[in-house]
Amino acid sequence: MASSLDLIFSALSDPTRREILTLLLEDDMAVTDVAEPFEMSLAAISKHLAVLTNARLIQQERRGRVKWCKLDPYAMQAAGAWMQGFGHFEPLDLDGLEAYIKKNLQNS
Repeated sequence: MASSLDLIFSALSDPTRREILTLLLEDDMAVTDVAEPFEMSLAAISKHLAVLTNARLIQQERRGRVKWCKLDPYAMQAAGAWMQGFGHFEPLDLDGLEAYIKKNLQNS
């Protein structure tokens, strides 16, 4: 069975699914509204939504006859915590590196 991190990163690997998450940042949306901006079938969008639901990035619920999608605001905490573990490395100063190289090449 895939870990929750594997499911999250796998779900996030697809640009369509990332765009769906961006749409859901604004508000809950009906599945048909989620599908509207994409040039693909409702069935294809439903498959993307299933992946996002399986990764627990979104929740789907039926309200009357309409299926709604809702972003889970806490879903990416595990992924965020994992990525922050890499934050202890110093950022690479590319400008400083370039200045150093230019200075040393001119002196050679």
